[in-house]
Amino acid sequence: MKYTVNPWIFECNPDIIFGIVIGKGLKNSETSESDTLELEAAERLLRERVSIDEIKTHPDFLVYRNALTNVGINPNKFMNSVEAMGKRVIKGDQLPRINALVDLCNTLSLKNMISLGGHDLADIDADLMVRKSVVGDEFLPFGKEAFEQVPPDEVVFTSGNKIQTRQWLWRQSELGKMTLDTKDVFFQMVGFKGEHLHKLQETVNALETLIETRFEGTYETFFVDAEHNAIEFKY
Repeated sequence: MKYTVNPWIFECNPDIIFGIVIGKGLKNSETSESDTLELEAAERLLRERVSIDEIKTHPDFLVYRNALTNVGINPNKFMNSVEAMGKRVIKGDQLPRINALVDLCNTLSLKNMISLGGHDLADIDADLMVRKSVVGDEFLPFGKEAFEQVPPDEVVFTSGNKIQTRQWLWRQSELGKMTLDTKDVFFQMVGFKGEHLHKLQETVNALETLIETRFEGTYETFFVDAEHNAIEFKY
């Protein structure tokens, strides 16, 4: 299977780098007490680091807002997942507890303030790509049974013509969500070269450790950037 990022994305954001981890043979479970404690600790840490007044201006949120703006996405209307989760937590709410795999991915995302999405490979049957949408692309919203058509020229993450995430870093599909039955996952992280790069590297390393120790699986790791905009992996 192939994963490609359209070169135009890098023309708009030259420093962007995607961390891709393919997790296989994972043994997901209900969220344990220790999993919950880790997520609670990440929530507390974020509240200590960022105030409500800083949500739109904190460097770790701003870097994603700027990346969206650079590809023509309004970051206020289509809030990236890092900021959306962070805003909820900073305002005092807890994230919903779903299952160990989802909750521990959210823990890593909050702890390192990194965009991290997981997509169940059982629902993916075509090559993956970050690109602009075209006529015929469709999206299955969370909790829905009917696909909706997506207008052309929207930045999306897609498998063939089935969109996995709309507005690039905004909303994931029902198709590919991680459940208790999930075994094989395409993890996609978005970071930036320079001062931000260590956050991406730390998150990738932590995810690899989780896959091996918490979920008893195996992994392959790749990095995609302007010089290497495509990878291939076996599935």
